[in-house]
Amino acid sequence: MNVSLRQLRALVALVRTGSFTQAAVSLHVTQSALSSLIKELEQSLGVRLVERSTRSIGLTEAGRGFVPLIDKILQDLDGVLGGIDDLKALRRGVVRVAAPQLMACTLMPEVIAAYRREHPGVQVRLSDCAVDGVLARVAAGEADFGIGPERGMGSDMAGETLFEMPFMVVFPKDHPLADLPRICWSDAIAHPFIALQGQFAERLSLDLHGALREITLNPSNEVTFMTTALSMVSAGLGITACLPYASSLVRLYQLRLAPLHEPQVLRKFLVYQRSAATLSPAAQSFREFLLAYVASHHWGVAGDTSAQPAQASQRRP
Repeated sequence: MNVSLRQLRALVALVRTGSFTQAAVSLHVTQSALSSLIKELEQSLGVRLVERSTRSIGLTEAGRGFVPLIDKILQDLDGVLGGIDDLKALRRGVVRVAAPQLMACTLMPEVIAAYRREHPGVQVRLSDCAVDGVLARVAAGEADFGIGPERGMGSDMAGETLFEMPFMVVFPKDHPLADLPRICWSDAIAHPFIALQGQFAERLSLDLHGALREITLNPSNEVTFMTTALSMVSAGLGITACLPYASSLVRLYQLRLAPLHEPQVLRKFLVYQRSAATLSPAAQSFREFLLAYVASHHWGVAGDTSAQPAQASQRRP
């Protein structure tokens, strides 16, 4: 049995209009073409569906049982096709993104809000997690893609650089570091230093010791979250270091943010996704928007700053 959508749409249009002429107009075909489609459908099914007369058009018994079902199927199909068009046109869709806790409470809400202004029908679901949980959520399919610091990847994961930023020192406004025109790491570690647990402190110690043998990082305290570190800095318990993208959070704690020199220690963040995965139109759109957004903003990387708002026009790292 060889039945086409064109034949089914022709039958439904004929029943709705009650006229070969009007049905042909609604489908943008000639009347003879419409009549041929109906005949081909009846031949394929092996039954008459339409009773033709000079005055009116009616349905046979087979046609009366057949048309309502076909009409419902075509409506459902049109709904599905319309939904796909909406997804392609970004009128709707869902994006799932995994990001470390610090990025999830600083950079990502800013990016999501800017994206929603352009695509209000797309829902971006942000999953905040530990740094080491980003790749796990992407690998498990819980996130379309994830953002995190550079890590070793297997062949099942692909990564693209989002940015590469230097560490900056965070301290209270009345701290002795505020009087220095240029702050070096040797100046910073002379004060109680609050670090994050795990790879943050380990990698930072290795980077500093590898650049200058005489510099050794001995944190006075190690905590799990940067918000805890900033709270302790705000209470006068020490200083810390973070990347410039977190300047909005530093401002919230009314702290200062300044570049660190000799050596300049960089951290690279990547956008991770499964190598074999194909992103939905919404996820691909948000991923591209994120890359472009970061490329057009910076967070006070050059010069001393009191954590000023992001400024535009910096080339993509």
